[in-house]
Amino acid sequence: MQDIVKIVREKINPDEILASVADDRAGGTAVFIGTTRNHSQGAPVEYVEYEAYEPMAIGIMTDIARTARFRWELFGLSAVHRVGRVDVGEAGVVIAVSAAHRAGAFEACRYLIDAVKKDAPIWKKEVYAGKQTWVGL
Repeated sequence: MQDIVKIVREKINPDEILASVADDRAGGTAVFIGTTRNHSQGAPVEYVEYEAYEPMAIGIMTDIARTARFRWELFGLSAVHRVGRVDVGEAGVVIAVSAAHRAGAFEACRYLIDAVKKDAPIWKKEVYAGKQTWVGL
């Protein structure tokens, strides 16, 4: 099964991402769905906007996926990040993996989202009523 690593501009369908890692050999499947919450720093959030240096982000995400495959016995791996406007309740990132065992699935999924957030050149701007803030810069 080929890994799916991509950046998209359209809404992410978590069910499709989850289906993309389905494998009868898997004893565990883990998924992380990062959604836009309705508040941050004590203020109501209207939406967030993600920007990315896409060629570099895809390269780094692909390297992260390779590392996860090397460290855990994964059957399926999908890492999809959205750019552009992401409204409250919508998914900005979905990571899904299937593995021989649940521990590997949990560990790989956690590693993937943490590494993507830390290393990929993807930036988030939170937009509030009359104000906006870049997060994590």
